[in-house]
Amino acid sequence: MTHGSTDSRHDIALATLRVAIGGIFAAHGAQKLFVYGIEGVSGAFGGMGIPMPGITGPLTGVVELFAGLALAFGLMTRLAGFGLAVIMLGAISMVHIGAGFWAPNGVEFPLALMAGATTLALAGAGRYSLDAVIATRRSTR
Repeated sequence: MTHGSTDSRHDIALATLRVAIGGIFAAHGAQKLFVYGIEGVSGAFGGMGIPMPGITGPLTGVVELFAGLALAFGLMTRLAGFGLAVIMLGAISMVHIGAGFWAPNGVEFPLALMAGATTLALAGAGRYSLDAVIATRRSTR
């Protein structure tokens, strides 16, 4: 295997992870904002004992939606991944840890999302991303 094909596979792997993880987060954020609404998500967060639910509930929805879309397109990938990893750390520590490991209520799914978001925050978007397009344009100026 040549170095070039390894790089290409790495970039395809990052793009696949970005689109999957970003799509999941964007869908959950849209659900919070447009299905449950501000009052619904605030009430749900309050019921789970999350502090300042009127702020943290809608803010979580906004971050999940927009950072999820950013991940999917590879835009500000490291920042988006970091923000989403922090949200999942909060979800795990405040909501899911008491239910054990297994889904549907345990840490299994949010831990997988946190791992994916953390991986993207550390590795970046890869070659097939808006981040790469922006970097290329900046380097040619």
